Amino acid sequence: MSSTPSRPASQRPAPRRPVRSRFAVRGPGRPLAAVLALLLGATGLLASAPQQAAQAAPSAPGTALAQWIDRDTVVWKGAERADARLEFADRAHRAAGERRIRLTPGSLTPAERTAFPHLAGFPAFTVDPRDRALAGTALRGHLVAAQRTADGRRVTTGVQIPGALDDLYGTRARRARLGPVFDHGRPTLSVWAPTARTVALELAGRTVPMRRDDRSGVWSVRGARDWAGKPYRYLVTVWAPAAGRMVTNQVTDPYSTALTADSARSLVVDLDDPRLAPKGWAALRKPAAVPLRRARIQELHLRDFSVEDRTSHHPGQYLAFTDSRSDGMRHLKSLAAAGTSYVHLLPVFDGATVPEHRADQDRPRCDLASYAPDSESQQECVTGAAARDAYNWGYDPLHYTVPEGSYASDPEGAARTVEFRRMVQGLNGAGLRTVMDVVYNHTAASGQDPHSVLDRIVPGYYQRLLDDGSVATSTCCSGTAPEHTMMGKLVVDSVVTWAKEYKVDGFRFDLMGHHPKANILAVRKALDALTPRKDGVDGKKIILYGEGWNFGEAANDARFVQATQRNMAGTGIATFSDRARDAVRGGGPFDADPRLQGFASGLYTDPNSAPGNGSSAEQRARLLHDQDLIKVGLTGNLADYAFTDTAGRRVTGSQVDYNGAPAGYAAAPGDALAYVDAHDNETLYDALAYKLPQGTSAADRARMQVLALATATLSQGPALSQAGTDLLRSKSLDRNSFNSGDWFNALHWNCADGNGFGRGLPPAADNKDKWPYAKPLLADPALRPGCAAIQDASAAYRDLLRIHATEPAFALPTAAAVQSQLSFPLSGKDETPGVLTMRLADLVIVFNATPHRQDQTLGDLAGRPYALHPVQARGADRTTATASYTAASGTFTVPARTVAVFRRG
Repeated sequence: MSSTPSRPASQRPAPRRPVRSRFAVRGPGRPLAAVLALLLGATGLLASAPQQAAQAAPSAPGTALAQWIDRDTVVWKGAERADARLEFADRAHRAAGERRIRLTPGSLTPAERTAFPHLAGFPAFTVDPRDRALAGTALRGHLVAAQRTADGRRVTTGVQIPGALDDLYGTRARRARLGPVFDHGRPTLSVWAPTARTVALELAGRTVPMRRDDRSGVWSVRGARDWAGKPYRYLVTVWAPAAGRMVTNQVTDPYSTALTADSARSLVVDLDDPRLAPKGWAALRKPAAVPLRRARIQELHLRDFSVEDRTSHHPGQYLAFTDSRSDGMRHLKSLAAAGTSYVHLLPVFDGATVPEHRADQDRPRCDLASYAPDSESQQECVTGAAARDAYNWGYDPLHYTVPEGSYASDPEGAARTVEFRRMVQGLNGAGLRTVMDVVYNHTAASGQDPHSVLDRIVPGYYQRLLDDGSVATSTCCSGTAPEHTMMGKLVVDSVVTWAKEYKVDGFRFDLMGHHPKANILAVRKALDALTPRKDGVDGKKIILYGEGWNFGEAANDARFVQATQRNMAGTGIATFSDRARDAVRGGGPFDADPRLQGFASGLYTDPNSAPGNGSSAEQRARLLHDQDLIKVGLTGNLADYAFTDTAGRRVTGSQVDYNGAPAGYAAAPGDALAYVDAHDNETLYDALAYKLPQGTSAADRARMQVLALATATLSQGPALSQAGTDLLRSKSLDRNSFNSGDWFNALHWNCADGNGFGRGLPPAADNKDKWPYAKPLLADPALRPGCAAIQDASAAYRDLLRIHATEPAFALPTAAAVQSQLSFPLSGKDETPGVLTMRLADLVIVFNATPHRQDQTLGDLAGRPYALHPVQARGADRTTATASYTAASGTFTVPARTVAVFRRG
């Protein structure tokens, strides 16, 4: 979710976006007992609920301290080293404890220790060979672990079962084709539910029995041709720990390919049906694939893009990307022509939050524009409608492989499939390939919540459980467990479906560090197997990147080798790099005082009054260290790149400190993704509003914005910017706008509409602690830029894109090539604070973040012919055009707050 958290020592958790749900039972801070009471008392939640079996209550109700990790072994935290047993009932009406699986003290094998490293220190028990045949039966009912302690007490606890399920069923189940699969027009519906007593299909109001494959745990039924287009759900009778009884859940298909409105029912739909293919879909011609190491990406929220674009015929919809003459599409085309290669869409899969029928969506019921720029009234009014409005970032997964219905012209039926495909066509036609933000690391809910799909089919399997059996929530919400066979399969199958059926060109993995590295590599392998002849797409050209943050219950490879920044180096799958980002912006996302400065926000060279910035000497030292972090970033965050740091020492990228962690971690260009802002935390303009001295002119703010963007745009490896950042986009200082509605989020393509700054104090929930800093800024009309500043910044940014796109040296293929062709010739003890000079093949790039003109003399280049790059010499920024070079001395002269690129003639 969060693409901007800074993690000192690579472990600091990100501030998470709470999932807003119109049916949510569990909210932030709600006691578990209250949640269970609500769940057990919910009406309409259970289609049937057989009488709860009599049982011995666990010593700690609701816990599951025992873990059945494979058919032979149980691990029990806190158990004594004595005989124990698993107790279960093999029929819903029989008492638990009537059948037993005997356990004797044992130990983990080396393979088990490797597979379950977090359990290595707990007591292990071996299943009696005489009872192994009971495993399949035991797993389909209420299961407890029991032991008689040395003092005679009977101790029981719940049992976590994912490991045993994988061992018994995983090998065969991973080969199953789940969801609706068509053969000559006839569908087969299949769902994996190995712990279910029974599964039936509810199809268009009637119930159809399903057959269980005892080897895989898959239930299936073959239907008739007339099933196509009909709504369905599964009726799954299963032991539900959240309810404490056997229940029959009415639940949609995790492998749904289409849905009715508000995800009430799955639909029997064949995505290969020609009626779902828009004109030209089969022969769609895509823009040329751009290698990840050269990708320049615009991160974009679908609704933000068009909802306030008066020139769009489909505001807030997929079809807005087919409005080729709208202001938004014209701007995207201009970015594509300059060198932007991908549009990264924030989540557009089915979510749990937004009412999909427009008539059901609430709106702020006040005149937002009438309030003062620093008023609390706007946020109060927006927040009042937020629970049922049309806005959400979309990090609330409900069905991973169906387009979100609220963006379609009609949420009923398959219109969303057709219109999603038309959106891809529209972006491709504008010269842009499409990246999807995918969120497989958590679900919107778990347990018996109506928005829990996976956990109501196989309780306790798809969610990652902590040692006590509770669901891990470090991701913000109910975490998933891609380390389990069938959750990992779901990730792979879902991504492949988007690639094949929707021709998506790339995927950005939310909180990728919560996935095993092996899972992400399995995605890469599956995509690489897709070919144009067989599948209609070239999977090897699909790019992958994600958030490699290292935190939570999986941190430091506690449960598996994670897909973190360090671990993904050398895989060709990029991770967001926070190193240079923080150095450029200043401070970090968790600062109590948002005014802490950095390289592009005036640290030392144009200080503000924030006491946290320290003395002048402290600022100078920190600025020079920031410049070293930026140098590492410009190399593509290479771990082994060697250079002279600002202290005069010869170091490698991995030896430069970033909050206690190595700054450089990449093995090759393309391993790290550069950026200075994204959807999380303040926009770049808002960060600079806090950090630059308040009296900084609009023109100078625009120049610093471009300079900050340049540190990512002109780096080795991929780079991403938030849509509208080139237009000085503001969210009125909102640091977490997932729930802030259109008022704070919408993009303004016409500069006459402003940039969004001064739309009121941002919502209190995530910003009130910053209001004392925000209020005087929002009230200052000088901080609301006019058209000149907005247009100048955008034009200067496009010039940087053109330079990057036309100069091969910005896409060096190997770390060795970067080492030989990229250098920082003035780095060392005498380096100018606030100025960074980079030599790259036949280019010299000077980043002057100071408020003064600067000379940078490279004596080794004296007598050689250099000139300002023709793109900038003829570009829209006439200040940059005054940058000059004196051949006699090898001196490059660059105006204040300017990045200038010189090329050897």
